[in-house]
Amino acid sequence: MKSLSALLVSAMLLTAPAIAAEAQPRPDQLAFRDLYKELVETNTTLSSGSCTLAAERMAARLKAAGIPDSRLTLFATPENPKEGGLVAVYPGTSKNAKPILLVAHIDVVEAKRADWERDPFKMVEENGYFYGRGTADDKAQAAVWVDTLIRFQQAGYKPKRTVKVALTCGEETNGAFNGVEWLAANKRDLIDAEFALNEGGGGDSDGKGKVIGQSVQVGEKTFANFRLETRNPGGHSSAPVPDNAIYELSRALTKIADYDFPVEMTDTTRRFFAEAGAARGDETGRAMVALAKNPADKAAEAIVNKDPFLHSNLRTTCVATLLDGGHAPNALPQRAGANINCRIFPGHSIESIKDELARVIGDPGVTITQLPPKRPAPPAPPLDPKIIGPMQKLVDKYWPGLKVIPSMANGYTDATFLGAVGIPTYGIPGMWGDPDGNGAHGLNERMEVRSVYVGRDYMFDLVKAYADKP
Repeated sequence: MKSLSALLVSAMLLTAPAIAAEAQPRPDQLAFRDLYKELVETNTTLSSGSCTLAAERMAARLKAAGIPDSRLTLFATPENPKEGGLVAVYPGTSKNAKPILLVAHIDVVEAKRADWERDPFKMVEENGYFYGRGTADDKAQAAVWVDTLIRFQQAGYKPKRTVKVALTCGEETNGAFNGVEWLAANKRDLIDAEFALNEGGGGDSDGKGKVIGQSVQVGEKTFANFRLETRNPGGHSSAPVPDNAIYELSRALTKIADYDFPVEMTDTTRRFFAEAGAARGDETGRAMVALAKNPADKAAEAIVNKDPFLHSNLRTTCVATLLDGGHAPNALPQRAGANINCRIFPGHSIESIKDELARVIGDPGVTITQLPPKRPAPPAPPLDPKIIGPMQKLVDKYWPGLKVIPSMANGYTDATFLGAVGIPTYGIPGMWGDPDGNGAHGLNERMEVRSVYVGRDYMFDLVKAYADKP
């Protein structure tokens, strides 16, 4: 889950209480909790877990609900037998309406038992929260999508649109087998859809029980890693020479550190800066609104740039993340290298950013190599009223007074691979997080019980709203 919690909590002045879940869970909520628990307690880390097992368990639940095998596709490759996934298809009645795709990754970040207060692979309900690795990122959403199809089947629901669910592995580990990437390349027809709903959006709370914002992710950056390297014949350290690989690399890194890529805006980020800025009412908020009106406003940019998220949301960023050099303490360095991690604004190719780095460095002695894997750089999906409208209508119902604010992620999700094959993908509102990020990717990951239950209801209603109207 890659929400804008820290920013929106500080930005939104408007607050509204979420619809409260019942003091005692409803029977359908208890059934969902059992499904959610099984998914969280299935270890899906790359090092010791199995997404394939998790997918098989979710397929078994769908089959037990009455969904036939013909609508369930379990997949894995011989090279990655534990990194498989599941596609489930719930057919619609219309021959003309295109399907919708509900996607969620079921792999999780590594979790060391010795560091956690509780076993990360046992879902514990405590103090109004569900604790466990993946409770937030992204097994709550995955569980809701499976639960949605079960509820459809049990109710005999006849949607106009076909609804597809894809549970996949590999989102959390760069370079590992990625299920969405594999499906897009090998089973495009299986996941074909007019649009997809994904992680990345969601709600923000004040940390005290009030939901103060809801966002929809519309677009994200592409990331790329480049290796900068300098080489030199070296020699004895007692006789230094001007040509020093470490110094040459250092000069290149300093130029990158001092360089700001130019301000850019998409339709999404322009709306975000205008609407989130207006809600703030402070100096930064006023500068955000001014930039939305005029991206060339340098005074407004200087104010906005003080916030690391906002600074990055306006442009491509490249930063040094790893460094190596030399081979002995008493020898001149023969080689020095650094990893530069770039988060690329939509509309730019990886190659164009490589060329820009070379221009900024201005030294042919510094080689720049793009490192695998190479991610696609799809265009941002449109701010389609047909997509955003139902989200807002249901937010009006669940959290009266709140506005769904479109946002662009500085990071990336599996939407990258779907957008690259022509399936626009949106990170939806619904479940909310706390200002501290709920421990996602960190220790003691958790989700508020009310967030899960109320968010589940919102997401179910949202899917039905799309499925009922081709």
